[in-house]
Amino acid sequence: MEMTTAIESLSALAHEGRLKAFRLLVTAGPAGLAAGEIARRLGTPPNTLSANLSLLAHAGLAQSRRDGRSIIYSARFDRMGALMAFLAEDCCGGAAEVCAPVAAAASRSRCLPAGA
Repeated sequence: MEMTTAIESLSALAHEGRLKAFRLLVTAGPAGLAAGEIARRLGTPPNTLSANLSLLAHAGLAQSRRDGRSIIYSARFDRMGALMAFLAEDCCGGAAEVCAPVAAAASRSRCLPAGA
């Protein structure tokens, strides 16, 4: 991942409303959630949510698709994984115990396949 891409992703997540929306999309999994359902669960006004989801999509962290009259948003797990890998890329510096908590958290993730 390029530095500018990482900065754009981190910037998109550096807002409470966008971070909550992104975490909700991660929880929903690849099936995603309708925009109205996201607004209801987060208690966010539709226009605010629309702006937040647009910024997440522009940063490559979310994507949308039309399903009838609904717009379904889902997290881009590939981009999330790339960002996480970028952040931990140079971790350890030869001392594996330094990154042990990061590796343990990643291995507990329900998104990762077994043994990843």
